[in-house]
This record gives sequence, C-alpha cells and structure tokens, in this order.
Amino acid sequence: MPDGQNLPVVVIVGRPNVGKSTLFNAILRQRRSIVGDEPGITRDRIHGEATHLGRRFELIDTGGIIPDDAELIPSEILKQARFALDQAAHIIFLVDGRTEITAADRDLAGILRQFGKPVTVAVNKIDTQKREDLLADFYSLGFDNVVPVSAEHRLGLDDLLDRVTEGFPSGENASESEGETRIKVAIIGRPNVGKSTLLNALTGSERAIVSPVAGTTRDSVDETVQREGVEYVFVDTAGIRRKGKTKQMAEKLSVVMARRSIRMANVVVLVVDASEGLVALDATIAGYAHEEGRALIVCVNKWDITTVRDQPEYTQRIRGEFKFLEYAPIVFISAKEGKGVDRLFRIIRECFDAASKRIGTGELNRFAAALELDPNYRIRYMTQAGIRPPTFVVFTSRPGAIHFSTERYLVNQIRKRFGFAGTPVVIRTKKNPGKEARR
Repeated sequence: MPDGQNLPVVVIVGRPNVGKSTLFNAILRQRRSIVGDEPGITRDRIHGEATHLGRRFELIDTGGIIPDDAELIPSEILKQARFALDQAAHIIFLVDGRTEITAADRDLAGILRQFGKPVTVAVNKIDTQKREDLLADFYSLGFDNVVPVSAEHRLGLDDLLDRVTEGFPSGENASESEGETRIKVAIIGRPNVGKSTLLNALTGSERAIVSPVAGTTRDSVDETVQREGVEYVFVDTAGIRRKGKTKQMAEKLSVVMARRSIRMANVVVLVVDASEGLVALDATIAGYAHEEGRALIVCVNKWDITTVRDQPEYTQRIRGEFKFLEYAPIVFISAKEGKGVDRLFRIIRECFDAASKRIGTGELNRFAAALELDPNYRIRYMTQAGIRPPTFVVFTSRPGAIHFSTERYLVNQIRKRFGFAGTPVVIRTKKNPGKEARR
C-alpha cells in the first residue's frame, strides 16, 4: 500500500474499455496507468495516492472485469479486484455512457452489492447536456448515487469525489511518518522471467498477477513493505521486449513506462531466468539501468529448476556477458519457493546505502595524493559532487577527458578504498582550476 497505511481505499471497477485508467489518471493528475483504445490494457491493480479537499485516500485502478469469463487473465483480474474490494471504503463503478447497459455491467453490479460497500456509479463519456439525459437508465443498476463524468475532459470529477470522500478524515489525521528510510526498487527483465512472482515473494502477498502467459504484467505496479525500520517500495515493471516485437501500442507504452520506473528508482533488480540462460536482451535491459546510473542487482531466478548447479561458474558467465556490471552483486534465488528472498532484502539495503554514501573532500584528496598515476598526469583536486550515483569531479593537470584506462583505474581504487558496491561510480574531469580557483 502506498504511503500512509491507514488511508481510506477507493477502488475503480468496471468492464474493459470504459475508461477506468483515464479516470484514475485524471484523479491523480498524473499518468500512472497506460491509456489507449485497446480493451483490457490494465490487467493488474495500480495504486496511487490522491487528495480531495484535504482528504487523502488511496486510489486503486483494477483491470477490466468480465464476470464468469473462463480465460485465465480475466479470472485473475476478478481475483485481484476482489482482493482490492475487500479493503475498499468506497467503490467507483465506472460505466460507459455512450453505450447501453450490458449484461457484464449488470453482473458486475450484482457482485458489488455482495460486498456491502458504498458504491457510486460514475457514468463516463458524458460531455454534453444531451448525454446527461441518458443518466436515468443507469439507476436500474440498483445504486442510489449516479454521477455523470467525462474522465478525458475532467468534467464532473469534483462532484464525484465530493460523494466518494464524504466522511474521510482530513489531511492532518492521515500524516506520513517522518525520518524513515524509503527505498524505491524497480524489478526489471524480459517477459516471463518471474518478476511478478518475485514481487509476491518480497511482499508476502498475491499482489501481482502470476501466470504462464508471457507478458502478463503490462503496466508498472507497486507495493510497499516495512522491514526493520526501512520502507521498501517495489515496482514490478512490464517485461521489456525487443523493439521489433513491440508492435502493439500497449507493449510500446509498457517499455516507455518501464524505463521511466528505472529512472525513478533508487535500486534496480534485474531478473534473469537461470533455466533459459542469458540472452542478448538481458544485457540490453541491464544497460538501461546502468545508463541511468542506478544501483543494480542481478537476480538469477528459477535456480531450483536449472540444470546448471555451479554458482561460481554461472557467476563467471554473467560477468563475461555483462562486462559493464562488474560492480553489481549477483543473487541466486527461487522466487516461487521463496529461497534467497531474505538475502535480497539485505543486498538491496546495502546497495542503496552505497549509492547514497558521501566522502569528505579532505579524505578524497588524501586518497588522490596516494594514487600511482603517470608522473605527467596529476590529480590536483578531487571532490564528490553527488550521490545516486556517486559522482566525483576530478581537477587534473591536463585538459580534456580522462583516458579510459585511467578512469577505470580511478574507479577501481575508489571502490577498493571506500566501497560503493552495487552502484555505478561516475567520474567527471576538469582542467586544473589554477589561479581562478585560488582567487
């Protein structure tokens, strides 16, 4: 659950393609769910935190529900929606105002009545007075509160939220705890390597849909876990595919949002499938995290079913394929069995601490003075300019960029002296400031 464990929960439900994700984004005023014309784009629960008139609440966007559908994904969506509805303080039942009430709408209304929770029917795509005349039909669904809205044009949202949040506590009664370490972790990898299973193992819940269908997770979903005084926010991203295999709009947007999740994360967990072995796409995906300067852990999943049982050998294979990730720790797990998960928590914290570490300028310059460099190449001054990733500015005796071999030596010596395991280290060089700096 996002920040604030005691916030009232509002759940948006409805059959596919009635505009749930558009309404979710309109209420949150940000793009969290993928929006498009293709039915069923949101297949898992997406969380966000919203405020209306000082009343904070958690908003959940569920996948499109088709009651009694025999297909795996719709049945799993219904299971996920039921889990969310059990927590709901209020339910927004979204229907399409441009079409007649369908059998699926009536079946879903029957399911909602079983929960005994307050329900507001939001009739979407009502953007003219003429369309408001159609509202009367929707009272036949059996709920007293029926509100016209246009999620796309942000019409009627205040009236909707007035009813939904009535009786919710004001902001001062739902304040966040202060001073707690918060680590945002993005789980990335190819489709069907076990990212959602890992999320469930880390959070101890069936929070993400898990199925043998590759690409089940299309959107980024997140879950918060409190552990030993640390708040971990895990983001399970959609499986990233090769560009040539991302023809559908939803798949293309998933890649964009997965890369955005990487940028927003403090630590990235790259999941690879031990049973399939490493492929070129694994290195490409790892490169996204490396380019963004994120602390990174290589998580070898399905270790319980692989034919290769030698961890040192597999580690060497990974180091050979991912030469640019020499700093990344490698963890062998079975997400399905929950093996190795406790160790993964510890390593995530260690990587976060390493990426957040600061070294004093005095200590850095004493370190620089002891380096064995080319006599014609001197480091005159060194300081740390930033964290996540640790970034160092080096003033040298020569103009221009530092040579690659010298940079690699410098990074290796920084790691040997100060640690920084699990995180990239960035070196920026400048010519000796000379007289200008001394002035």
